[in-house]
Amino acid sequence: MNVKNLDGAKLVKGGIFNDCRGTLKYFNDVDLSPVKRFYLMEHPDVNVVRAWQGHQVERKWFYVLSGSFKVVLVRPDHWTDPSTNLEHEEFLLESDMNQVLYIPGAYANGFQALVPESKMMIFSDASLEDSAADDYRFDKSMWYKW
Repeated sequence: MNVKNLDGAKLVKGGIFNDCRGTLKYFNDVDLSPVKRFYLMEHPDVNVVRAWQGHQVERKWFYVLSGSFKVVLVRPDHWTDPSTNLEHEEFLLESDMNQVLYIPGAYANGFQALVPESKMMIFSDASLEDSAADDYRFDKSMWYKW
């Protein structure tokens, strides 16, 4: 398993199997048993930035279906009035790299498509109601220059 760690965040590299029937992409090291819902993000162009949204408890898994995304994570030191000089970690997710980014609770995330018409599947372990009660939003320019 190829994993990059950031205090619990993990970048998991999947496997690929090819034969005469086609290509199979798989993630045998990703446990999605806690997932309660998922949604698809589609960015029409590279100028769209979705940042910053965070959750103290909710966990998420990001998987790029087509194109590529830059995903940036920050761990807020205070959820209602965080410092503006916090460290961030960048991840490049590309559909041909076959990776899942696991993001535990306690992180804010932001992302931007690097290729027009990029699509990313996002899985969540929280119901919509629980997610709304654990939702924190911050200005997109707060921690990172997009």
